Amino acid sequence: MPRRIAHVTLVVGDYDEAIAWYRRALGFEVREDTPLPDAGKRWVTIGPEGGAGPTLVLGRATGPAQVAAIGHQTGGRVFLFLETDDINGDLGRLRDMGVRIVREPMRADYGTVAVFADLYGNLWDLIERPR
Repeated sequence: MPRRIAHVTLVVGDYDEAIAWYRRALGFEVREDTPLPDAGKRWVTIGPEGGAGPTLVLGRATGPAQVAAIGHQTGGRVFLFLETDDINGDLGRLRDMGVRIVREPMRADYGTVAVFADLYGNLWDLIERPR
């Protein structure tokens, strides 16, 4: 079997708060939500509805270093990249929900791209590839 990236951990403040935001704002679905009582954690994976490919593991921050990393996992760089076939429609929905648009859409060689911040301040590229 070829190797592939299966999951990326996103440090969050609260599981349920993060699940609700990603469902509402991005239309993500919970792929797995398994309690890990011995560790005092949950194994929560989310991703675009009906999608395949890597998922986000929501990792609830524990301890001061992890709490400090919430929203700053990449030192202020764009962290995640979400492809769409309707960038204008998606941006309109994000705006209607009060999501902060950091950079308005601009054309690039690889498509049209905008940047938005999630509930914790992590930056995402929203990309519509040329057709």
